[in-house]
Amino acid sequence: MLEKDKKAAGSGSSGSSPQKVVIVGAGQAGLQLAMSLREEGFAGNVTLIGDEADLPYQRPPLSKAYLKGDAGIDNLRLRPEAFFDQNRVTLRRGERVARIERAARRAILASAETLPYDHLVLATGARNRRLDIEGTELKGVFQLRSRLDADALKDGLAAARRLVIVGAGFIGLECASVARALGKEVIVVEAADRLMPRTLSAETASAFLRMHGESGVGFVFGDSVTRLHGDTGGRVLGVVTRNGSEIAGDLVLIGVGVVPNVELAADSGLEVANGIVVDADLLTTDPAISAIGDCSTHPSRFADGAKLRFESVQNAIDQARSVAARLAGRPKPYASVPWFWSDQGKWKLQIAGLSTPYETSLRRDGAREGQFSVFCFSGGKLTGVESVNSPADHMAARKLFGAAGALTIDDVENASFNLRAAAFATGDGARCN
Repeated sequence: MLEKDKKAAGSGSSGSSPQKVVIVGAGQAGLQLAMSLREEGFAGNVTLIGDEADLPYQRPPLSKAYLKGDAGIDNLRLRPEAFFDQNRVTLRRGERVARIERAARRAILASAETLPYDHLVLATGARNRRLDIEGTELKGVFQLRSRLDADALKDGLAAARRLVIVGAGFIGLECASVARALGKEVIVVEAADRLMPRTLSAETASAFLRMHGESGVGFVFGDSVTRLHGDTGGRVLGVVTRNGSEIAGDLVLIGVGVVPNVELAADSGLEVANGIVVDADLLTTDPAISAIGDCSTHPSRFADGAKLRFESVQNAIDQARSVAARLAGRPKPYASVPWFWSDQGKWKLQIAGLSTPYETSLRRDGAREGQFSVFCFSGGKLTGVESVNSPADHMAARKLFGAAGALTIDDVENASFNLRAAAFATGDGARCN
């Protein structure tokens, strides 16, 4: 198919604007698309399908304020129920799409109901990666992805004395902070040699290790859990590691990453590779189907065009807005600055750009204790800025990346260097994406 034909087909039948948009997945990306379509003036039918019974809700607070009890379900909901009627969005809760019939342009629900579409958007998200080891079925073993998971973990924490967390990523460390605040003993087992190995520089990771250590969190690095063992009643008693260590715990949280939900796409013949493969317009290999959010892998200008998959609220929201603009007839290729955050104890981590992989990292301390930013370079090029307790630095870094501003290692090493001044020097046209 020629590129111009592809884009015409992607707009809807016979090159016209689509009249029926079906969105599979009612998480952050799916809901944002429905909202953005209406904001863009799209007047056609919008159907949003979610496999959970809840109204669409935020997931980031599940491992933080919600788990700790500082936020309730009303704080999680992205929009009230009235929103959907007011904006003519048909929300199908507790429904699952079983298959896609691409030639006929229709989605078939598990109930066998058929939903025709002019354009289909896959926002199917991701699911927790599971450990294929003995004992994961024991009582007291948890994962955290949904509100129901958070409710079960919250109840378990209330009665627990010692929590073992498998995996030192964002989820594991956020939950470790909450558990310590609740007075629980916590030990984290990580197969890598440091915490947050996929996302952070060694400099920032070391600072977080000291912070968590001072709060009482214990760590085991360079080892992995091979078995969970329990009592005769089927309740977990702890974990056994590859090195033969036995670590006691009456609660175990497994947080070893996620797997994108690509099965629906793959079964319908779409290209998948660590996510549903899309182009710069977020179109799949079928011009009548787009994919957004945690389930999609897109060419990133922050990786010289290599295809990456991001698990972030920013990515979900900005990709949804990009697709909405295209379906409304105002194409806007996705090129937003990636950014991420994590709240762990009293520390807020914010990342602009992509810190890893990197060759050189430089730390600049802020005016207050525990406030700093780490600048990551690869090939002499600034690729990511990690800011801790410094939201102003984070916003300046996003502005700098959004304007394609350049910083050198010499710039950052200069005693008079000021990130905010450097960002504003990029010009008034720069903005944070």
